Amino acid sequence: MLLNLHVKNLALIDECEVDFDEGLNILTGETGAGKSIIIGSISLALGAKVSKEIIRENSEYALIELIFQLDTKRQKELIKELGIDVAEDGQIIISRKLMNARSISKINGETVTVGTVKEAAEILLDIHGQHEHQSLLYKKNHLSILDEFARQKLLQVKEEVAKAFHTYEKLNKQLKEYELDEEQKAREISFAEFEVNEIENAGLKIDEDIELEKLHKRMSNSKKIVEGVSDIYALTGYDGIQSAGEFIGKALKELSSLVDYDKKLKDLCGQLRDIDSLLNDFNRETSDYMSELEFSDEEFEETENRLDLINNLKAKYGKSIEEILQYKEKQENRLLQLTEYEQFKAELKQEIQIAENNLKVCSEKMSLIRKKSAKELALRIKDNLVELNFLNVEFEIEFIKLNHYTQNGFDEIEFMISTNPGEPIKPLGKIASGGELSRIMLAIKTVLSDKDETGTLIFDEIDVGISGRTAQRVSEKMALIAQSHQVLCITHLPQIAAMADTHFMIEKIVNKNKTITSIRKLNKKEIIMELARILGGAKITETVIQSAKEMKELATRTKNA
Repeated sequence: MLLNLHVKNLALIDECEVDFDEGLNILTGETGAGKSIIIGSISLALGAKVSKEIIRENSEYALIELIFQLDTKRQKELIKELGIDVAEDGQIIISRKLMNARSISKINGETVTVGTVKEAAEILLDIHGQHEHQSLLYKKNHLSILDEFARQKLLQVKEEVAKAFHTYEKLNKQLKEYELDEEQKAREISFAEFEVNEIENAGLKIDEDIELEKLHKRMSNSKKIVEGVSDIYALTGYDGIQSAGEFIGKALKELSSLVDYDKKLKDLCGQLRDIDSLLNDFNRETSDYMSELEFSDEEFEETENRLDLINNLKAKYGKSIEEILQYKEKQENRLLQLTEYEQFKAELKQEIQIAENNLKVCSEKMSLIRKKSAKELALRIKDNLVELNFLNVEFEIEFIKLNHYTQNGFDEIEFMISTNPGEPIKPLGKIASGGELSRIMLAIKTVLSDKDETGTLIFDEIDVGISGRTAQRVSEKMALIAQSHQVLCITHLPQIAAMADTHFMIEKIVNKNKTITSIRKLNKKEIIMELARILGGAKITETVIQSAKEMKELATRTKNA
């Protein structure tokens, strides 16, 4: 449910805030007062496209903030699946800051993409704009309506069809890739053989490149290393007059001659002897290390060439030796398929036939569920159309079987209708007027509302093209929907406005030479006066006010009946 709307610096809105209630929230006001701006701001917050002129003049930015209360456990689960944290109280806050060059969307304070906001919006509310009913003119939308009605029954089989279709398409694509003439086949065989042989002849070993890199680095820096280690060898050895080994040797000889005079020097002599032994070991290992660094120019060139070969293969076939070998395996399989082309093609066609049969079974299963659900949906839509003053209406759902498969099976459907006695039933798009389409959409929304977990439904001037008794029927239908959903509705009709559980007035006022749109909740007395304004137009008489009171009382009795 939408709890709160806060708008700042948007079009004619300086700043306004409104708390919506449960049930039927009606928004009325004079033409041009900015009713559509209020509903439009909700769409903008939820990712609708922004025009440059939407930011209020002399303002650096516009801000829209929505606070929602998640109504069901399912809503919370779906929101969490989008990676959105839900507060303990089940509320989420969606905001969008609009600037001249960009916009920033946030959910619960965290910046998110417009795509994420739109996904969240589909879970939270359904906006039925002034022109949405035009979507009924296109039969491609009819299947979506039926599938939404039968969603729970279709859930599992839809997944089965989608999976079967994916397998079927993948195999067909694979077959298409192998539909080669002899010349193409020969070229592919030759190229694959060249690649396999090139990798095979390289005799690659896992991690060989890493070891070669280390060796190459040592070889490249060997001169510097040898010079440094040679100096260290000389300084710690026994050959030089100033070497550590020579000094320690002399010290050991001197200390050994003194041990006989003082036994306490024996331990010191032992320590110095250990040092001499360690230094001797160090000197020997240093000598061995220097001998290992000795290599020929041929060895260096061989290492360098080997690295160049591996790097060349990496540039062609993969970033590592593992990837190169995986590519080789892939091309070997390709070669096998090409050399045994006819056998492979026959096996693939057999797999495609099995996949097609599976897709057919799944699609038939889905079509059967749809046809059963279509009868129920058509009957319920017809009943609702009668309640919306289509007194002699006929409504059916016609199935057309496609000659190909889609991830939705092979069904195509079309809504068929007759609105007058004696008229043959025809495609809805060919005979329904704008006002009729609006009522048909309302009938569909009413039927789907039992299945729909969306907490909030928004109707932006659904009353276009209707009046009189039909308007009364539409108002009753809106009130019925509002028993299980929060409904926000902009209307010009008193019959619909009278049904409001909560009534908001949208006004345009001039303050300090600035035109501002504002919205406020009406009290009981103000509701009557607003109904009288809609009923009476420019002049509101006592008779009109009395009619407004009676209309409100009638609406209250109708809702309580």
